[in-house]
Amino acid sequence: MKLQRSGYLAAGIALTATLALAACGSDNEPSTSAGGSSAGTGDCVAGSLTAQGSSAQKNAMDEWIKSYQSKCADAKVDYQGTASGAGIQAFIAGTADFAGSDSALKEEEQPQADAKCAGGSALNLPMVVGPISVVYNLEGVDGLQLDAPTLAKIFDSKITKWNDPAIAAQNSGAKLPDSPITAVHRSDESGTTDNFTKYLSKTAESDWTYGNAKAWKAKGGTGAAKSDGVATAVKGTQGAISYVELSYAENNDLQKAKIKNGAGEYTELNGDSAGKGIEGAKITGTGNDLKLSIDYQAKTAGAYPIVLVTYEIVCSKGSTKAASLKNFLTYTSSTEGQDALSELGYAPLPETIRAKVATAVASIS
Repeated sequence: MKLQRSGYLAAGIALTATLALAACGSDNEPSTSAGGSSAGTGDCVAGSLTAQGSSAQKNAMDEWIKSYQSKCADAKVDYQGTASGAGIQAFIAGTADFAGSDSALKEEEQPQADAKCAGGSALNLPMVVGPISVVYNLEGVDGLQLDAPTLAKIFDSKITKWNDPAIAAQNSGAKLPDSPITAVHRSDESGTTDNFTKYLSKTAESDWTYGNAKAWKAKGGTGAAKSDGVATAVKGTQGAISYVELSYAENNDLQKAKIKNGAGEYTELNGDSAGKGIEGAKITGTGNDLKLSIDYQAKTAGAYPIVLVTYEIVCSKGSTKAASLKNFLTYTSSTEGQDALSELGYAPLPETIRAKVATAVASIS
């Protein structure tokens, strides 16, 4: 099922009442390439960008780059989905002009990233909304229903059979086999893992004692690298279960579980339910640093509780590629750029947030 913009517009309206964001004035647009064609949001800037990080946003980046470069022939963007942790380290090392991450910079990472921005600071700019789907491969069992405690026990190897009473109790009438569960997790450091374990730590505290982190900490299971690797592992393994950003679930035609929210409902992941899932999000950053805090309890009726937001980590000023960076991100944060994601299993940013991201991008110098 493809995400529809209507659910996110509804979420954007709801977020208006809960998000208090500081807006900064924009600087003048840097000089553009002679004869540059319109990128849909302004004149083109000739130059190249190298970036890496979150594989969860790789499909979104591929679409953006294809569209942007078709309009700006002299602009080149190379994005590699090396995982969030690798992207942040590349940004800190100065080998990436910007990084994609499914989690905002950690407290200990922020000063290292700031040091790469002469006279400025590293900003966390939410750019992609990609709900995390719990995917599985179980022949004859569609619409599997699971709550957070059960998920926590499955991924900690405490529930190891598909016909376990805890699963059966939530799936009356389902023909659950007496076969082993293969729980697949990311083997590389991943923002998707960080968000998924954050959800477990906030909603199943007594059953998930590992907190949240980009590196997998729980016992047992099978590791797979990057989002593509996880999706491939689940698709090729009968009895497998994992977590992956929705676009990868859809692109690989994987079964998706219904997840119990804080209102006591088992919700299917779609545009409306994911939109409701971010209604409680708040901005925790200051100024143009737009870190989001997501309420995983998701007590709103119809809300899907596991939502991932991918950030672009960029310099507010001091980057030698500031003009190119500003021009490309002006496109990705525009209404046109956000709308381009709807058919890929992503969703546009709620307008309230999108406008603030666009303001932050406009201030890059």
